[in-house]
Amino acid sequence: MDEFAFARVLHVLGVVLWIGGVAMVTTVLIPAMAQMRSAAERTEFFSRVESRFAPQARFTTLLVGLSGFYMVHILNAWSRFAELRFWWMHAMVLVWLMFTLMLFVVEPFVLRRQIKSTSEHDSEKTFARMRRMHWVMLSLSLIAVAGAVAGSHGWMLRED
Repeated sequence: MDEFAFARVLHVLGVVLWIGGVAMVTTVLIPAMAQMRSAAERTEFFSRVESRFAPQARFTTLLVGLSGFYMVHILNAWSRFAELRFWWMHAMVLVWLMFTLMLFVVEPFVLRRQIKSTSEHDSEKTFARMRRMHWVMLSLSLIAVAGAVAGSHGWMLRED
């Protein structure tokens, strides 16, 4: 197997683990948390789950970023970012950048402290914001994945 194929395999596996995890959190864990009795119970549960999922998400986003950069570099495909018909490449980079900033900057340095302080006095608003943010991120991710699969198999916008 050549290096490019290996990079693509790593890239797809990373996306499956990363976005699959986001889908699990968004569609299963957060709705289950909504049925918990107290804000303290929700916060404690989310902290336990997040402490196990965050390292996986950080690793897979790094893997996806490095493998994606490698593939664009090997193909010398930088010019695709200047063409509208390759919109899905922009979408992939945008989603990757948003998650990378969230996982490596916002969550550890801002959200962790903010959630502890706001969850006590305004837990429902904090929980609703978290739920909404997860749905937005999952939706953008699925659009990027669908666009990447379609585009990489020749289904692209026409530039008539």
